[in-house]
Amino acid sequence: MKALIVFSLLLVGSLSASAQVIGKTFPDLTAETVDDKKVNLPQDVKGKFTLLGLAYSKKSEDELNTWFNPIFSKFIQKTSGALASMDYNVNVYFVPMFTGINAAATGTAKRKAAKNVDAKLLPYLLFYKGSIKKYKDELDFDRKDIPYFFVLDTTGKIVYATDGVYSDEKMDGIESVIDN
Repeated sequence: MKALIVFSLLLVGSLSASAQVIGKTFPDLTAETVDDKKVNLPQDVKGKFTLLGLAYSKKSEDELNTWFNPIFSKFIQKTSGALASMDYNVNVYFVPMFTGINAAATGTAKRKAAKNVDAKLLPYLLFYKGSIKKYKDELDFDRKDIPYFFVLDTTGKIVYATDGVYSDEKMDGIESVIDN
């Protein structure tokens, strides 16, 4: 698979974080596409399961990158023929979060993404600029050096969370929640 992302986003949280957030409605978060279209989470994704990857530091990029290819292959890339029935109908968004002094870099990050990320992936990339406190408090992610991932059900409630580097076990957890 091509190297499609220069920087990473936060996606799945760890089981240690999940106990605190499972069953909660994902907090309102307004992010933008590279084309400045606003997306309001979870409101705009209700009706489908949604996988969100959130990251709010440069340090979490390497671990987030370990998730990108498996998530793309499993949930975004469509297959044809007999395997088409195995395609998932799920929203997927990678959300880099720019806060504090780094908020000024949001425009630069969007321009870099538009230039360096494969065009078919741009719809899955959202940019958040603003305060991080609400999300740290409500989503229990205070370790800025790792990415966090959340699966939302069709109503916007968190049904699975994980964090850190990719593993088959974490992906199995995501799949089992979406499959059920």
